[in-house]
Amino acid sequence: MNTSINTQSVDTRIGRLNFEHGVMPTPETVAHLFETMDFQRACLAYLWSLPVVDFVQFRVLQARAAGAGPSDVTTYVGHAHVSPMLTPNVTTPYTLFYIDIGHNGPTVVDVPAGAIAGSAMDFWQRALTDFGLTGPDQGQGAKYLFVGPGQETPEMRDAIIVKSPTLTVFCFYRALDPDPEKAEALKRAVRIYPWSERENPRPTRYIEPDADKVKNMIPTPRGLEYWKCLAEVIDEEPVQDRDRFFVGMLRTLGIEKGRPFEPDNYQKKILEEAAFVGEAMARANSYDKRFAGARYRDDANWDYVVMADPAQDLENYSQFDERAAYFYEAVVLSKGMVTKTPGQGQAYLGSYRDKEGHAYDGGQHYRLRVPADPPMKQFWSLTLYEAENRNVIQNEQRIAELSSRHNLVMNSDGSVDLYFGPSAPDGLESNWIPTVPGRVWFAYLRLYAPTEPYFDKSWPLPDIERVS
Repeated sequence: MNTSINTQSVDTRIGRLNFEHGVMPTPETVAHLFETMDFQRACLAYLWSLPVVDFVQFRVLQARAAGAGPSDVTTYVGHAHVSPMLTPNVTTPYTLFYIDIGHNGPTVVDVPAGAIAGSAMDFWQRALTDFGLTGPDQGQGAKYLFVGPGQETPEMRDAIIVKSPTLTVFCFYRALDPDPEKAEALKRAVRIYPWSERENPRPTRYIEPDADKVKNMIPTPRGLEYWKCLAEVIDEEPVQDRDRFFVGMLRTLGIEKGRPFEPDNYQKKILEEAAFVGEAMARANSYDKRFAGARYRDDANWDYVVMADPAQDLENYSQFDERAAYFYEAVVLSKGMVTKTPGQGQAYLGSYRDKEGHAYDGGQHYRLRVPADPPMKQFWSLTLYEAENRNVIQNEQRIAELSSRHNLVMNSDGSVDLYFGPSAPDGLESNWIPTVPGRVWFAYLRLYAPTEPYFDKSWPLPDIERVS
């Protein structure tokens, strides 16, 4: 292809381009080029904005499920409660809340002592600090004082100071104690209040979510609703230096700070198509990771789920594809989730295709043989998710997860066979997760407090195989 624009007409990847006198784009070509630019920008903006749109949707979830606002605490436990979330586990309860330090000023989060694991993130899901076992309190509990951009840091004895670049901070933790009574107590042990009310803090509200109100809610909005969420964030949060080009490019698409989101017909067409194509790009980026080192071992189709750094901003660049891959299929990130220390944190492996490289078909039957001696100190779990919405698999039985805390039938060598399909194998119903014909799924294997055989890859994890 001639690389010099000195021709009347040339065919390119984006179609035929025509030039007057071999130099000036014709009016029709100018219009086509601008439309292509707008579409490309919107597709990349979709990938760029996934973490923050997920958090906007979480605020909607909190409001719909429990009437919860800033500093209100909700606990999600079990299949029905976690269904509208991105790739949650079902074994442990989630304690979730967000704080509005823009409205309330510096805010205290008093974390309980005990076996919990969690973190606080800014509104772009950059990890600010871990809580609990992998946090600075190391499971002993502590007061964390969150200070927003432009706010003075108040003095508070014995508090752990955390500065956030965004006005909204999202927090979560999981109660990992195997004792049900202790885990139940930990779910309601956090206290949240503005620093200005420290002498007489308001009681923290604990709200039970209503699963029926969110059963049809998807974790990530689609179409124009996606861009409405993004416009909301751009209008309310300070723009980060690293994001200024993206925010500038969105202006031609009707998304601009200080302006209502009212796209015209041209902008609607671009945004709706870009939301579809952007999600297709996100699926390829997540389910078929092309990052170096993404595969756990070369002998099976298991990938590391988390390829993003919790801070996202590295020495010479800010992660883009790695961040988009993780936050398309999941939400929340902590330092403990990318642990390099045996016996601490968690590990996540994902399988998106079977041994033959095909997507998992909900109408077929599969088996995974989990080898003996899984490398973990606490427990392991295997969860199935629907590939379309990345939520727990939606079956009538409301079974999406099996774990070492379940009463599984073991093999004589210490391994265990797990089965996935529309019907259970005879005598092995306890080892079965029901799948739904017509629905594609994928799997996560979690190791809580992973040990050395996971890190040195000496523990083999075979493929999920199709069986008759």
